[in-house]
Amino acid sequence: MNTNTMMFKTAKRLGQVKEYYFSTKLREIRQMNAEGKNVLNLGIGSPDLAPPPSVIEELHQQSDDIANHAYQSYSGLPELRKAFADWYALHFNVDLNPTDEILPLIGSKEGIMHISMTYLEEGDSVLIPNPGYPAYRTVANMTGASIIEYELSEATNWLPDLEALEQHDLSKVKIMWVNYPNMPTGTAASLAFFERLIAFAKRHHILVVNDNPYSFILNDNPISLLAVEGAKEVALELNSLSKSHNMAGWRIGMLAGKAEYIQTILRFKSNMDSGMFKPAQLAAVKALQSPKEWYTNNNSIYSERREKVFELMDKLGCTYHTGQVGMFVWAKIPDHYKDCYELSDEILYGANVFITPGGIFGSQGNRYIRASLCSSVEVFEEAIKRVHVKELVC
Repeated sequence: MNTNTMMFKTAKRLGQVKEYYFSTKLREIRQMNAEGKNVLNLGIGSPDLAPPPSVIEELHQQSDDIANHAYQSYSGLPELRKAFADWYALHFNVDLNPTDEILPLIGSKEGIMHISMTYLEEGDSVLIPNPGYPAYRTVANMTGASIIEYELSEATNWLPDLEALEQHDLSKVKIMWVNYPNMPTGTAASLAFFERLIAFAKRHHILVVNDNPYSFILNDNPISLLAVEGAKEVALELNSLSKSHNMAGWRIGMLAGKAEYIQTILRFKSNMDSGMFKPAQLAAVKALQSPKEWYTNNNSIYSERREKVFELMDKLGCTYHTGQVGMFVWAKIPDHYKDCYELSDEILYGANVFITPGGIFGSQGNRYIRASLCSSVEVFEEAIKRVHVKELVC
């Protein structure tokens, strides 16, 4: 037998699951860079700034203690759960019991998997935004649940039309994913909208999960879905230090909600990992205690960068709203382009600048592109220069 050609059949759960778009695109960009093209990657939201200095120092000090390198609790350190609770009380005006209403996560992305695998199965349906974070769809496919898209658009300020949704049969819907402040559109939800959303969830017996990692980036009014009275009966919220504290690679997130929901999800999670590195958890405590001035200084850098990205979008003939929050700029492409992929590829291959095509977030993003703010002003100036030169050549 020629073992070099031996293949094994993949599980059905991978049938509709493709390699993540950024995984394939980064591979292509690496190849272009190997060819000497020096591509400016303005696509991925991986913060290039440092966490607060106290965080680095705490990690260093705690790592020197040999006792801190052992396995840890599946539910996280009590100190970290309390720090998350204090953070929510201070910034979101939400009371959480650190004992049983908070579950630290190895990055909030794993929470999407844990929640879905805990509650979804074949025969269930899940409401997913279009455009929206691709992981919601991917994980739903793995569970065997049916996907029901709800469209977001400029006409509704990128908020779901709850009245239109209620015209459909929602009897099999178990989970609804929302993400505010929104990625990719940069829309911030209001407390009034969250109140309508919770009322909708109660009417239809749906568990609403708000994915909330962008509240502290260029946003003067952080809001939690759990701030709505009675929200814990039908809602969970994910949060993360990746964007808010420049700690993407640390993989520290959290899930908040009713104790019974947290305990049930922990039953799944405890079979998937063996706890988080203790020094990282203690350093995260320091991050959550950051003063308001730290967030302000961080946002002053993002604000300067956003102005440069607006200038870049102007060069490309795109239109956008200046009131966006989060670490991206979402912009509508000129009418003469067939779709977002045509413009994105034109910039990549013609100017060696990569900007994310909005279509990867769903069909509602096909006329949009998304640029990350996670590069220096100098990089954005170089991107503007390259695009300008390309226009002159054309």
